[in-house]
Amino acid sequence: MIEITINGDPHQMDDGLNLVELLQRLKLDPTKVAIERNLEIVPKTTYQDVTVSHGDRLEIVHFIGGGK
Repeated sequence: MIEITINGDPHQMDDGLNLVELLQRLKLDPTKVAIERNLEIVPKTTYQDVTVSHGDRLEIVHFIGGGK
């Protein structure tokens, strides 16, 4: 288990998760979020390749459609 911070809250996750797997555990659609990892924006095309590490600080923004 590793400890990471997501949107300011501490979480314990399995070691070796990539960002797609993390989003699945959080029940978030990878196509509808943006992720900042340790103050750097992660391109969506690399979510499968980026592994979450102990101490990572993630900010996940969920896009919601709507309007007039």
